Amino acid sequence: MPLLPNSRTEPDGSAVIRVLSYNIRSMRDDTDALARVIRACAPDLVLIQEAPRFFRWRKKLARLARTSDLVVVTGGATTTGPAILSSLRASVERTEDVLLPRTPGLHRRGFATAVVRIAGTRLGVLSCHLSLQKDERHDQAGVLLDRLAGLGVEHAIAGGDLNERPDGPAFRLLADSLTDCRAAAPWGGEHTWTPADPYQRIDAIFATKGIEVLGCGVPLGQPGVTEADLRAATDHLPVLAALRVPAEEGVS
Repeated sequence: MPLLPNSRTEPDGSAVIRVLSYNIRSMRDDTDALARVIRACAPDLVLIQEAPRFFRWRKKLARLARTSDLVVVTGGATTTGPAILSSLRASVERTEDVLLPRTPGLHRRGFATAVVRIAGTRLGVLSCHLSLQKDERHDQAGVLLDRLAGLGVEHAIAGGDLNERPDGPAFRLLADSLTDCRAAAPWGGEHTWTPADPYQRIDAIFATKGIEVLGCGVPLGQPGVTEADLRAATDHLPVLAALRVPAEEGVS
């Protein structure tokens, strides 16, 4: 299997970036293995789900970022789980943590959002973990599209644990408006859950239409990513995408 391209800046100011989406199950598993997987993927942006939310959650998330050679951008307990990490290549313009309406009896959900600059690009970023309940999940997908559009940037990415397969209504709603990166340029593995016996794709990365997808999938063939670490790190497999983001108009 060919490797994904490394991050780089093109002469016209556009940027090839790596984006990782990963449900880390509140760091309740092997955090050393988790950090090794993230580092081996060499991401510019990491869309986290199930970040720590309780005692000393900020310290735990900061420690993961540090051991993964990244920094915390936003999210965690403030979004009930989603978070964004980045490499130092990204300059953070602004962030917003979004809490979604609470449904009695169900876990409250939220989005971690940011606008970042990488090379000559300006990029909206959103990390999500959608509901286990079908109707609420579909509603949240609609809100996600509204929030992404409301970031006020031409190019944006969203990713996370959708709790739904590609043939589900929430997944289809997102894929109708955005590019499902895995479907556009399959690379690596397809199924993200469970690590011990992966049989369904419920985690995904999406991009707005102007972003070129160079490859996307579970990084099974990525150097430094071992099957043992993937099994030990958490109860989901990560999704890694390489994307080419156009330069902001007038920037080069």
